Amino acid sequence: MTNNTTRLDHVVLWVADPVAAAAFYETAVGLEPIRVDEFVQGKVSFPSVRVNEETILDLAPHTLVERMKMLPGSADSAGHPVNHLCLSLPADAFDALRARLRDRGVPVSDIDHGLSGARGDATRSFYFRDPDGNVFEARHYDD
Repeated sequence: MTNNTTRLDHVVLWVADPVAAAAFYETAVGLEPIRVDEFVQGKVSFPSVRVNEETILDLAPHTLVERMKMLPGSADSAGHPVNHLCLSLPADAFDALRARLRDRGVPVSDIDHGLSGARGDATRSFYFRDPDGNVFEARHYDD
């Protein structure tokens, strides 16, 4: 792990089937599933997938809506759209992701060049959807 500066820890995605979502993220996107067996066994409320050593995506089933009481109105977030999440990858991983998605019949957008992000303008970017309709951008920067 890196030092204790501000960074993104996790994003929670609402999904219809957390096990299927974890399988998609593992096989099509190349992310490591976490706690899937424990979820299936009823030991944890949801599984996750690891983006990197510091960031995960939690795959929350819609059945958790009733437990969203951390703030008034939190349960209303179920099904509310986020425009998209962006994964920044090295160039070879970017190409491998695009190929994996196409091999699995996942529609991908054309490649864009120069879209602005956290590290400046990206060399290449494309978009795809997961099985629950969440939109992802994949990009890489020249380093």
